[in-house]
Formats: sequence, structure tokens, C-alpha cells
Amino acid sequence: MVPASHDWRLVPAAGVVWGAAFLGLLVHWAAAAAVGVVAVGVAATVIARGRGGGVHAAWPLLAAGVLAVVPVAERVRGAGGDPLRAMAAAEVDVVIRIEVAERPRPIRSAGYAGTPAGVRSVVIAARAVPTPAVPSGGVVVVFAPAERWGRLLPGQQATAQARLAPAPSGDLTVATVNVRGPPSDVDEPGAAQRIAGGLRAGLRETAAAVLGPEAAGLLPALVVGDTDGLPPGVRADFDTAGMTHLLAVSGANLAIVGFFALFLLRLLRAGPWTASGGAAAAMVGFVVLAGPEPSVLRAAVMGVIGLLALALGREKSTLPALAVAVVGLVAVDPAMAVSFGFVLSVLATTGLVLIAPRWAVALQRRRVPPGIAEALAVPAAAHLVTAPVVAGMSGQVSLVAVVANLVAAPVVAPATVLGVVAALVAPVWSGAAEVLVAVAGPETEWLIAVADHAAAVPGAAVPWPDGWWGGLAAAAAACVLVLAVRLPRTRALVALGLVGALLVVIPVRVVLPGWPPDGWAAVFCDVGQGDGAVLATAEPGTVVVVDTGPEPGPLVECLDRLDVTRVAAVVLSHLHADHIGGLPAVLDRWPPGAVVVGPGRQPDWAWDRVRDTAEGTPVVELTAGRRLAWPGLTIDVLHPKGGDAETEDADGSAINNASLVLLARTGAGRVLLTGDIELTAQADLVASGADLAAEVVKVPHHGSRFSDPAFMAAVRPRLAVVSVGARNRYGHPNPGTLAALARIGARTARTDAGGDVAVLPGPVLVSRGPP
Repeated sequence: MVPASHDWRLVPAAGVVWGAAFLGLLVHWAAAAAVGVVAVGVAATVIARGRGGGVHAAWPLLAAGVLAVVPVAERVRGAGGDPLRAMAAAEVDVVIRIEVAERPRPIRSAGYAGTPAGVRSVVIAARAVPTPAVPSGGVVVVFAPAERWGRLLPGQQATAQARLAPAPSGDLTVATVNVRGPPSDVDEPGAAQRIAGGLRAGLRETAAAVLGPEAAGLLPALVVGDTDGLPPGVRADFDTAGMTHLLAVSGANLAIVGFFALFLLRLLRAGPWTASGGAAAAMVGFVVLAGPEPSVLRAAVMGVIGLLALALGREKSTLPALAVAVVGLVAVDPAMAVSFGFVLSVLATTGLVLIAPRWAVALQRRRVPPGIAEALAVPAAAHLVTAPVVAGMSGQVSLVAVVANLVAAPVVAPATVLGVVAALVAPVWSGAAEVLVAVAGPETEWLIAVADHAAAVPGAAVPWPDGWWGGLAAAAAACVLVLAVRLPRTRALVALGLVGALLVVIPVRVVLPGWPPDGWAAVFCDVGQGDGAVLATAEPGTVVVVDTGPEPGPLVECLDRLDVTRVAAVVLSHLHADHIGGLPAVLDRWPPGAVVVGPGRQPDWAWDRVRDTAEGTPVVELTAGRRLAWPGLTIDVLHPKGGDAETEDADGSAINNASLVLLARTGAGRVLLTGDIELTAQADLVASGADLAAEVVKVPHHGSRFSDPAFMAAVRPRLAVVSVGARNRYGHPNPGTLAALARIGARTARTDAGGDVAVLPGPVLVSRGPP
């Protein structure tokens, strides 16, 4: 079957309404009005002439022009003058009542000191409920503690004491609401939302009981966009591999569910009406499962259109239906024009309408069974058209995305369908739900493996401007490339350019990027507000890692850049969160011979996490006087003594002072690694008479003010490295500490300013470049 031609006459109308809202929100409301006026003028001119087929497209264009002025431009102008916007500009404290519009989204915070990494806050899309104190019904974004606010469901109203702040630009949001306390006067959620919340919770619990942590976090994300339990490392891999679109609810999700329901009913020889009704019921069930909130309902509209294109063979009518849906949805809510979720839904549906049927036919011609052909075509087409938006969302262009998504495509649809059915049956038959989740397990593990291997490819992703303008730039580049390939005169030029990129640009960027520098002996990785050091041995690719930073991603990326093949040991200076957060990722990728710790066992949660993470890896305790040795590297432990195990204290000073202090003898000289020791431990080290002299020192505690001049005088470093996070809220590094280093003649490098810092023979410090 050859896919039908498409009716494009309503597409200009959709472009006018969408473009007006887009420019109105990102530029000025007058730009939206101008687009509408121009569209009305063009349409009126064509209608007045009354000739040609253009008249049929002119009437919808005329209507779209009117809608671009009212309501689109008018809504944008009204949001700009909302009274809550003026209150937010003054940053006043208010008692505000809000109505939740979408599920609260968790904000994951990096761990620091005794506070573990995790979700402590949520962000909520909401609308203000007019009251005498706050006479506004405008759109607001709420930042609130996760403990009770995270349990709210769309449609619920709650009152909060909050401080207002100016809203981010580029949408209809009129204020940012920063909440510190719990919600009050919370009303009951609607029945649909209670059912949806219960189904999602059932899916999470079933997945957690049957699957491993990574797969259990991915399945709800894949099925209903619930990323609450998705490990950060998996999310980072999906970003790098260009597979982020799989983690958001889009029209593709609903089309997959509807199509498979239709396919199964057809296998059972159901009639057209029964099959169509069953497919519609399956999609309604998905909407209930994902939660009937605006983003899901938008995806449902797109999914219905995609289902028409894929399953009912009405491709000619689906493009006009898509255009009408865009016009209606953006006219009702102009903010959709700049919503990444809405754009992903529209583009994914466009791929289903324009590309997937042709790809399915092409696969069938190559003797691929129809069901399998369509299952492959759907996610592949969705990826192709959503790639520019994903680039704008993630701030990078994945060079492995096409291959990664093609390899992942065969399991996306089965995993989605199995997860949906498991969620729906879990409340009534938990055993069947567990079986379904277990069957979906290999598919989710496959997706994780694909993302992991794709992200591990050197140069898998290159930086790209983020935000909407970055996404538009990526789309423009893709269009230029496609057009150039289709034109015979430029096809050879494009081929030569791609060959040149393969032979010159990519090798320079990926194979020979200038990092790491030859002969490096130690590298202090840019892991944010934390520590992560890598010491080279004489065996190429084999290193010792000292501390792992607050989160897994940055240290793994640093080790990948260093072409590490084996980690001989992981040394944890102490058990604060900004030193142990990346341990699971390191142990997963490079299982070490041992995890080395000091005598400290606080905080309790951190010690439990280290032991659980290490599992079969030996955990070795070292104290002052012990030595570790590898070819080309020796490490002497200078502190603490065996009896110096700390007790937990309010500010973490005792834990800091029990840090392992290591003197590493490397190919570039002596490097002193000081953990987070403060004044007490520094004074004890000086008083002990230990030989502290080193050419390079890792400045204690991220360059905090707790630095003893006598300690630095005893070290006499030529070079100093401050491992610190950009724009941290602790004031690190302290200006006084930096000035003291300058007075003793030490040249200082900072990871927040220079990125990874390498120590080379000489010794000299070389920074990779700003993060």
C-alpha cells in the first residue's frame, strides 16, 4: 500500500496561530498581533481576487489571523499586566491560594556535607485563585518543600505563605511563588486524579518489587513520564544518547497504546467499530493512568490523530486534523506554543502522519511483517522529528542518537504496552501485574544498556545552544542538510563536507581533543561542589580515585575523558555526601580492588550507603602510618590516627577533621590530598611533626575560611588546587584563603573557573577549560 497524499491547506493557519503565540511570548505581545494582522491581510487579498485553489486555504488563514489577535495576543498582553506581576517585582510576602495544574515535579539536589543527595523540593505549575489579598487568577510556578507539597494532585487547591519573585520570561507565568512551610486548607482531589495517582503508585511499587533500581525507575518514566524514581545516571545517559524524548508523555505514547489495542482486536477478527472502540478505550485508560492534566490531554489529542494515520488508513485527513488541533489548543492556551512537551507531541505526531506510514511500507516491501514494521517505524519517526527540540532541551547534539534510537526502537512499543497493562491490572491482580512487569524488564534493561553504551562513546554529544533559539537553530541546520542532500547540485558538496567532518573535525574534537595532556600524574575533576581526584599509575589506563563528588555523572564523565580502563582503588576521605555521591557509578563501570575509608563512620546513612554500594568489594580501613603502593604511585596516610573516629556533630566539623590526609608520590612530585580537614586537624598535623611538604596541595574544604597559615607554611606548595562548585551558596573559596596562598607564592587553579585541573611533571597545572 502506498501512503496517501496529504491535504496541506490548513497547515498555514496552524503556523500563523502557533507563530503568533511563539513570538508574542518570546518577543512582545505586539508581535503576535502583527502576525495576525498580516495573515488577515493576505487572506483577504486572496479571497477578494477569488481565483485559484488558494481561496480554499485563505478562509482558514483568515480565521487564524483573527485568533492570533484575539485571544492569543490579548492573552499575552493580559498576562503582562496582571496585578500579581507587580507584586512579584516587589518580592513581597503574601498568603496565596493556588490551584495545582500539573503533577509536582521533583527537584533533585546534590548532596553536601551530612545532607544526602535527593529530592527536597518540588516545582508545581499552578494558577492563582483570586482572593482579596491577591486579586489575580494568573499562572504561577511554585517552588515548595517536597514532603507534603509533592503529594498534591492536579485540580487540588491549597493555601500557602510564600514570598513572591519575578516570573521567568517567555511564557504566561506572572509570578514565582517560593513556599517554605506546608500547605493549608487543602481540598480533596477529584476522582479521576485519585485513580490516576493510585495507578501510577501501583506501577512504581510493582516495578520496584520486580525489577532492579534502574529498570524500576525507567519503566514508569517510559510509560507515563513519571521520572521521580529515575536514577540521575540513567537520565544523563539518555540525554547524551539523544533518547530523552522516550521519558516524556507524547502523542507517540498514546498512538502506540491505541495501535496495539487495534492490532490485537484485529487479530481476534473484531469488526471495524469494535476494534476502533477498543483502541479508543485503551487510549482513555492511558489518559487516566498518566493523569488527565493539561500536558497529557494535549498528548491525547495528538495521539488520536496519530492513531488515525497509523491504524485507520486515513492519512489524507489526519494532517488537517493535526492542524485544527494545533489551532484550537494554542488558541485556548497560548503558552503551549513554547511548551517543550507540546512541541514534542506535535512533532512526534507529525512524524507518525508524514513519515511512519512510508517507513512501514518500505519495511514491509523488505518482507518485514506489518506489525513489526509499524512498531519499528513509530519510534524511529518520532525521534527523527523531535531531535532538534531535544537538542534545545538538553543543550547538546547527540552524535549517536540516530543509531541509539534505531537500536532502541524495537523494544519501546512492547515495554510501553506492558507497562500500561501492568498499571491497570495492579489494583485488582497484583500477581498478573508482576508478571507483566517482569516481561517488560528485559526491554527496559535493553534501553538502559543502549543509552549506557551510546553515552560511553567518546564525543557522543557535542555542546549546542540550549533553549528555544538553540532548538530552532538545530531545526534550521537539519532542514538545510536535508534540502542540500535532495538537490543534485549540492549532494556531492554535502558528501564531501561529511567526509571532511569524519576525517578532520570529529578526530580533532573526539580522538585528539587536547585532553588529557600527555604525562598527567593527577587530575582534579570538576565535580561541582565536592571533591573527585584521579591519580595515575605507571600502568596506562589504571588509576586510583580519591573521593567521588556529590553525584555520579561528573566523575564518570571525567574518568571517560581520561580514558580510564581500570580503577585500582577508590579512597573516600570521609563520608560526607559531596565525597561519596558518585561511588555507585564508579563501582558499576570500573569495579575496583577495594574501597578505602578512614576510621570515621558518620553520618550513619552514609556509612550504610557505602557498605551497601560496595557489596562484594572489600572495604578497607586505613589510618595514619599506612601506605598504599602501585607501580609509579605510592600513597602515605598522614591522618587520622586509629583512635580519631569522630562523633556526629551539628555542623560536621568533627567529620571533616577526621578526613583521611594522603601524601601521594606521583610522576609529577608530591601531591597532598587534604579532604575537608579544618583548623583542629591542620594544627594537629603541624604539631605531629609529620613531613607535610608537597609541591601540590588540594586546598582543604573547598577553600573555606578554615585554613591555618601555619599548616600551609608547613606544606610549602608551589601549586594549589581548589575543588569547588560554581556559584555555590557557601562562599567557597574564601578570599582570605586565596590571598594567603598567594602570599606564600602558590599558584592556584580552581575547578569552578577552569574545569578539570591536571598536574603535569614540573610540576605544572593545566586546566581543561571553563565548565
